[in-house]
Amino acid sequence: MLRRLRDLWPHLAWTLLIAGPLALFYCYDFWSRGREIRFEFPWALLLLVLIPWVFISLLLEKKRRARFLFPEFRALLESGPGWKARLLPSLTGIRVCALALLAVAAARPQDVTGRDRTELEGIDIVVALDMSGSMKAADLTPTRLDAAKAVTADFIKRRRTDRIGMVIFGREAYTLCPLTLDYSALTTMLANLKLGDVDSDATAIGNALGTALARLRKSEALSKVIILLTDGSNNSGQITPDQAAEFAKTLGVQIYTILMGQEENAPVEMGVDLFGRKMFGQSSFPVNPELLSKISALTGGKFFRATDRKGLEQSFHEILNALERSRVTDVGILYSEAFPRFLAPALVLLALEIFLGLLVFRRFP
Repeated sequence: MLRRLRDLWPHLAWTLLIAGPLALFYCYDFWSRGREIRFEFPWALLLLVLIPWVFISLLLEKKRRARFLFPEFRALLESGPGWKARLLPSLTGIRVCALALLAVAAARPQDVTGRDRTELEGIDIVVALDMSGSMKAADLTPTRLDAAKAVTADFIKRRRTDRIGMVIFGREAYTLCPLTLDYSALTTMLANLKLGDVDSDATAIGNALGTALARLRKSEALSKVIILLTDGSNNSGQITPDQAAEFAKTLGVQIYTILMGQEENAPVEMGVDLFGRKMFGQSSFPVNPELLSKISALTGGKFFRATDRKGLEQSFHEILNALERSRVTDVGILYSEAFPRFLAPALVLLALEIFLGLLVFRRFP
C-alpha cells in the first residue's frame, strides 16, 4: 500500500506544478485589479469532488497492473524508467487542472465591471371603482362598468414604473389588488369583474376612499394618488367622504374624482325581446358632483365629469398628464461573464491530454 502511495507522488507533483501558475494567474487577474467576483451557480463547484477520484482511480489501476507483473520482467523493471515514463504523470496534472477549470466555469463566475445609477420615475396609485347597481346603465357603451374597466385597463398599460392597486366598492369597500408592478395580473383581475361581485345596493364612497388610503398609508413614494370612479352619491358606509378627504390631505394623498354618466334619462337594459334583442328603459340616478369636486379640491386633485365614453377617456388622459412623478435613484450593479476565461483553458488542456495520450504516451499491448 505504501509503495502504491509513493507511486502517486509524481502525479501529485505534476498537478501542483501545472496548477500553481494557473492559480497565480487567476489571482492576479481578479484580485490585483480590485474586482469583485460572484458565482451564479455556486453549487456547480461540487464538481471539484471529481479531483480526488482521479487519484483514487490511479491507485486502483496500479493495483490491477500489479497482478500482471511476472518475475521474468524484474530485470527490465530494475533498469529504471525512460523519459516518457517520467513525463507520463503530467497527464494526470493536465486532467486535474482541466476538471477544476470546468467546475469553476460551470459555476458561471461573474465580476463587477461597474455600477449604474438610474433614476426611476414612479408614483403609487390606487383606483377606486364603483360597483353599485347603477353601473349597469348604458349611457357609456356598452355599460358604465364595462367602459370604466376598459379605460382603466388602458390607463394601467400606459404606466411603466408606477405601483398601482385597486379597490372596488358598493355597499362596502374591498381591496381587489394591493399596490403592485404586476400590471398583467392587475388587468386580469379587472377584466374578470362583474356586477354582483359585491353588494351593489348602495354606494359607500367614504369607505372606498378609506380602504384606498389604507393601501397608501405605508407608502414611501413622494407622490400618492387615488382615482375615484363613481356614478352616484354617497349613501352608505361608516366613513363619510369628507372625513376620508381630511385623512387624505393629512397623508399627502391627491384624489382625482371622475363622475360617470348622465344624471337623468340614462338608458338601462331591462331584458331582451322575442328576437333576443336587448330592451332598454330610462332611469335616473342621484349624483353629487359638488361633493366630488370638494374632495378633489381639498386634496390637490381634480374633478372630472364624463357623460360618455369619449369623455371618460379624455378624463383619464388629463389625469395622466397631471400626475407628478417621484424620482427614486436605483443603484444597479453591472456584471460581466467571466466563465470563458476558465472554459477556454480547460478545453485546451483536455485537447492537450488527448493529443499526448494518443501520440506521445500511447501504450502498446
